[in-house]
Amino acid sequence: MTLGPNVRKLIRTVHIIVTVGWLGAVASFLALAIAGLTSSDMQLVRASYLTMDLIARLIIVPLSLIPLLLTGPILSLGTPWGLFRHYWIIVKLVITLLSTAILLVHLRPISYMARVAAQGSLSNGDRPVQIQLVVAAGAGLLALLVATGLAVFKPRGMTIYGWRKQYAERNEM
Repeated sequence: MTLGPNVRKLIRTVHIIVTVGWLGAVASFLALAIAGLTSSDMQLVRASYLTMDLIARLIIVPLSLIPLLLTGPILSLGTPWGLFRHYWIIVKLVITLLSTAILLVHLRPISYMARVAAQGSLSNGDRPVQIQLVVAAGAGLLALLVATGLAVFKPRGMTIYGWRKQYAERNEM
């Protein structure tokens, strides 16, 4: 199945918008996590964790699912790149899967910190969770930057499946 040029451009545009939005939301989340960890202003700390919970649930989770479940597979399967033909696509898919899975696991500590912040009962015992959120957000941002770099530079390297498919297509001509 090959997409027509206009449909492909539309899907690619949506994919880029969503992934750039995801990247920006994670960068914002990281800034708030750092503020929550380092600030001595309790009002700012509380606001940071309450905002992080909203950003994670309402922005980052939906933006992580759209390229994983919708635009990414459509672009891969509807263009000559294919889903399993090139290593860079597989690596990008794995990065997206892992990033989304790790995000979903981290919803619990994010919710915990938002709950604690709402109650106004932040303590030194919460420091490991605060550090965990900074590290996870930093790692998530790095992973998304790597995935973006792969999408832009498209390093060479076809999978065995890709070589077979290419060979079969050449023989059909």
